[in-house]
Amino acid sequence: MKSIGFALLGLLLSSMVLRAEVISGKVVAVLDGNTLEVFTSENETYKILLYGIDCPELGQEFGERAKMFLEKLVLNKSVNAEIQGKDRWGNRLAIVLIDGKDPREELLQEGLAWTAERNPIDTFESIKEKAKQKGKGLWKDQEPTPPWIYRRQQTMTQFKSS
Repeated sequence: MKSIGFALLGLLLSSMVLRAEVISGKVVAVLDGNTLEVFTSENETYKILLYGIDCPELGQEFGERAKMFLEKLVLNKSVNAEIQGKDRWGNRLAIVLIDGKDPREELLQEGLAWTAERNPIDTFESIKEKAKQKGKGLWKDQEPTPPWIYRRQQTMTQFKSS
């Protein structure tokens, strides 16, 4: 009887883990090209990073443009954010949909984002490559600096100037 109880408990826990957390609310701020804040009906504000892409930092070329583009798509709109996990700083990584549209795809199409540095999503990779072939956005430059490299360079500069 005990083993049946443990099996049921295990099933219950695994179903809870498999159920994705979804945050629904209104986008109240766009912090950069792939980061936004969502305010929920529970009066909670969540910082959310778009899962699977990385946009230029604000100090990089096309950083402000990516931010403004995302603002046009999502600011003051209701969204559903399906949490995929957290980054190493504890920020939520999510798939965000607005009226069924995915802003990540639009950012990639406009040449305003890279696919994720690790484990890129295949469909996003092909969207990025099409923008790259057309020389759109940041792909006007032959070898633009990816944001993860830019962040590492900024960190190294900070250490040297301390």
